[in-house]
Order: sequence, then C-alpha cells, then structure tokens
Amino acid sequence: MDQRIIDLYDAYTHGHLNRRDFLDRLAALAGGAAAGGALLSTLRSNYALAEVVPQNDPRIGAETVTIPGVQGLTGYLVRPKDDAGKLPAVLVIPENRGLNPHIKDVTRRIALEGFLALGLDYFSPMGGTPPDEDKAREMFERLQQSDALASARAAVTYLKRHPSGNGRVGAVGFCWGGGLVNNLAVSDPDLDAAVVYYGAQPKAEDVLKIRAPLLLHYAGLDQRTNAGIPAYEAALKQAGKSYELHMYQGVNHAFNNDTGTARYDKAAADLAWSRTIAFLKKHLAQGAR
Repeated sequence: MDQRIIDLYDAYTHGHLNRRDFLDRLAALAGGAAAGGALLSTLRSNYALAEVVPQNDPRIGAETVTIPGVQGLTGYLVRPKDDAGKLPAVLVIPENRGLNPHIKDVTRRIALEGFLALGLDYFSPMGGTPPDEDKAREMFERLQQSDALASARAAVTYLKRHPSGNGRVGAVGFCWGGGLVNNLAVSDPDLDAAVVYYGAQPKAEDVLKIRAPLLLHYAGLDQRTNAGIPAYEAALKQAGKSYELHMYQGVNHAFNNDTGTARYDKAAADLAWSRTIAFLKKHLAQGAR
C-alpha cells in the first residue's frame, strides 16, 4: 500500500485529523471516494483475522475483575490453568481504541507464556470500551492522561497484591499504551519491568525517576513517534538506566497488530514478541532484580 495512505491513516488514528478531512484526503490519494472506502476496510482492524488464543481455550481461565483505587475501573484477567504456583504478573495497556478483542487476545497470549495477565480497560470508568473504533476514538479524546496513569498505577498495585502473583509486575503497552508504559515507569517505583511498543517517550528530565528495566520496540517508518527517540536514549544513557532499544527497519507503526493487514509485519512482530517474553521472564521471575 502507498506509504502516504498509511501515514494518513496514522495521523487520523492518533487524532491529528478529523474523520471528514481524513476521508477527503484518502479519496484524493486513492482516486475517488469508492476506492478510498475500499482501502479503509483494509486499513481498519478486522478482529476476525487474528484470534490466536480463543476465548474458550481450555488452557486458560479468564474473568473480568474490578480494580480498587479508581471508581469503575475493570480489567480482563487471564491465567494459565495448569500452573498452580505463584505467577509473575503483566499489565497490558492497549492502543487508543481500548480493550478491544485484539488486546484481549494479546492478554491471553501472554497468560499462556506463564503469566498472570491483566488487560486494562481504561475506558471502564467512562462506561467501557465500545465495539466501534470511531466511538472509542471519541471517548479517547475525553480521557484525561492523569486519569489513565492513575488507572495504570492502580492496576499495578492490584497485581502486586494478587494472591496468585509472585509480587513482581511488568507492563506491556502498544502505541498510546506504549507511551503510558513509559510514563508509568517514570511515576511508579513498584513497576519491575516495562515493555514499550512504538510509544511516545517521556520528558528527558523525568528519566532519572525510572527504576524498571526497559525494552523498547520501534518501527523504522514511524517518523512521528521516532522523533523523540534520540533525546530519550541520550537521557537513558546519561542516567545509567537499564534498557534495550530495537528498531525494526522497513516496518510501520502498529506492526505488531495482526488485525490490521496494511501495517502488520509478521517477521518483526514475531521477533519483538520473542524478545518481549524473554525479557519479562528474566525480570519478573521470583528473586529477579
């Protein structure tokens, strides 16, 4: 697909264009409204494409749980059924479209790797994640970042105290959620590991507050997000922080999301996933530092 179209969609999904302007520009690039509409169906997520772990998979147990500390906050908690021991815990923070079927599937995938996994619905205090992506984006525009961070911190505390957990908690975030994980690492000293997928970077002066080791995944074609990397990495180096940064060349923002065929890149996604699981197992094992 024409990179200009992918970049246009990226601008729209991140709130830099309203829907009318996006559709007008898409039609211009595609050669007409009908062609633009056909492309839109390719650009948007198709949740039927990528349910890697079915909701009723017998290897897992899943439930919706209420998280103390923020009124109305809920999450999707998943654990492997065949592991009765104390599990390391992972908080999964979605993109700006909330706890949709794809993020629930990602949460189940993480659980099957031997973790107590919690997909956070940061829209739940506002009524919950809607099935329609456009409505989710509208809700996102009303979401206060301070409220989202408070919800993430409440979720970390919940997982720290969970009777099935080993007391160690990591976080994985995608897109907007990746940026929130970066800010969570700044603000929450109880976080034990942080994995960021193409997320915005925190202020360089805040890097000193980070205690958790970081695993940072970025896409080579994602100019918007990547603009902040040099300052962030320089601050991490200067502060002596523990981090790994991987740049996946030739791929787009959201390369891990296998429900969007236009931007998904299987090779990059598989490599990033293997690095993510290994990193979480290393840093969240009982007794890890």
